[in-house]
Amino acid sequence: MVGVLGEENIVTLQTLHELGIRLNNHGEHEEARKVYERCLTARETVLGEDHKDTLATVGNLGNVYDDLKDYEKALEYYERGLKGWKKTLGKTHPDTLQAVFSIALVYSSGFQDYGKAEELYQRALEGFEAQLGKDHNSTKTCAMNLAVCFARAGEKLKLRKIIDKYPHILIDGPVLKKYL
Repeated sequence: MVGVLGEENIVTLQTLHELGIRLNNHGEHEEARKVYERCLTARETVLGEDHKDTLATVGNLGNVYDDLKDYEKALEYYERGLKGWKKTLGKTHPDTLQAVFSIALVYSSGFQDYGKAEELYQRALEGFEAQLGKDHNSTKTCAMNLAVCFARAGEKLKLRKIIDKYPHILIDGPVLKKYL
């Protein structure tokens, strides 16, 4: 396809982006990183740094680095994405909130900085609930991750409050069960 359409054709770039997704999902993180970096360079040139497709590639590079356990690099890409989403869509758009959520994941799972993760999860959760509603999957996922964060930090009172507010949270899961 590259030979027919060219390296900077938007169809080629979308195909590269999709290839990166498939590679990363199949555990080929280093190959995914290379494909995403190639895609990102071209998308920045063709579409600009703050285009939604460019920002999607930025976020997926963050995912790859997170999977590679390079949390500093993951954070760098997630923060870059957050800056772009805020500029392009505003701070309350679901894509912006997803970037906040991704940063919270790095602080929680990668750095075990539960205080910083809690702050970010709360921000994302409030935004998701306001924009998408309490029953949306993004809201539910964020609430669950915040509950796990509270559990790992030993915040039993906060954990109980969020479980009361979001009854979908599975309290018999392996992480939460031992804290209740």
